[in-house]
Amino acid sequence: MSTLSLRVLNRALLQRQFLLARTDATPLEVIGRLVAMQAQEPNWPFVGLWSRIRGFEHSDLTTLLEDRQVVRSSLLRSTQHLAGADDFRRFRPLLQPVLDRTARTAYFSRNSAGLDTDELVATGLRVLGGRAMPRKELARRLAQGHPGRDGRILAGEVEVRTALVHDPATAGWGAWGNRSSVSVTAVRVAEPAGAKELIRRYLTAFGPASVKDVQAWSGLTRLSEVVAEMRAELRWYRDPHGGELVDLADAELPDPDTPAPARLLPGFDNALLGHADRTRIISDEDRKRIMPGRALVRPAFLVDGRVHGSWSVSDGELRLTAFRPLPVQDRAAVADEAQRLLPFVAARRVSFSAPS
Repeated sequence: MSTLSLRVLNRALLQRQFLLARTDATPLEVIGRLVAMQAQEPNWPFVGLWSRIRGFEHSDLTTLLEDRQVVRSSLLRSTQHLAGADDFRRFRPLLQPVLDRTARTAYFSRNSAGLDTDELVATGLRVLGGRAMPRKELARRLAQGHPGRDGRILAGEVEVRTALVHDPATAGWGAWGNRSSVSVTAVRVAEPAGAKELIRRYLTAFGPASVKDVQAWSGLTRLSEVVAEMRAELRWYRDPHGGELVDLADAELPDPDTPAPARLLPGFDNALLGHADRTRIISDEDRKRIMPGRALVRPAFLVDGRVHGSWSVSDGELRLTAFRPLPVQDRAAVADEAQRLLPFVAARRVSFSAPS
């Protein structure tokens, strides 16, 4: 069993994420390759696709949302993601136990104590009536039927427990941060995909990886037995610490000396969140800077394939903040990539700060 270095794992991740070289694939193809793109805030997937697709424009994703070929909803790890509509209908029921586990947390259970959850969901679906409705209206109607309970939390529980997708207008490009008003629509799901298919799709975008990595990305548990059943179709490796990694048998690993260009990753990008052990792309020290709390993952920039700083947009300025001094050529490469991003994020100038 071969041992893979962090450098090999880094280059494999970048290649499979289209971060070694931009692709000419369509946005729908790229989203499918990545299984789903974290969309905790609506603007970030647009930036994630810009960093991966040659010549990507806002309208390329907006059209997919308007045509309902791509939807935004709760999915992996019970968080908001963009996914191809067909993938969403098949993977949402497979991942529903993860979302049900979220619905049993104290945040929801304190508010719905004593309620029949199946009846709550049925009431929510009756209120929606198969049409788009603002979350605020759904919350108001549920609160009317359940006096003394927080309608916002009831509406949130309905959204976690059943497949509701966001209106394209509130899932598309717009103001930074989350939207104050989101409309949701109930959709029918399909026969659930199997866990083996999800694991294969994960490895295509994130492998080689451990069972813990797959579980951290998906939220599913007890996947060791599933992976063991797939042994004959997988290739097995060890990581630098001696842990077991698996990969698709026909997946090629890139040359570890392949140059990695400067890249700007959006907030919440799954390239940073797709593993339990994230040291292939970010150090533990920098992870604390990019992910200071459970609900925040800051935008990051990569130098030689690894996180070296964060960035933000405010008042027409794209601000780059390096975590350590950078060589002149690396600083210039990051600044050039940021300069190319300016028109996409409607900013006018780039600033760069780094410790001396």
